[in-house]
Amino acid sequence: MGITETKIRASVRKICDKCRLIRRRRRIMIVCSNPKHKQGQG
Repeated sequence: MGITETKIRASVRKICDKCRLIRRRRRIMIVCSNPKHKQGQG
């Protein structure tokens, strides 16, 4: 299995109930137990 990259999007939203919204280095990010749901804004 490879490393899943974070999807960079103009608008991020929670895809499932396990998705958590966090702020990292002035960026809004979605982290989840499902690696497909990793997103970043900006």
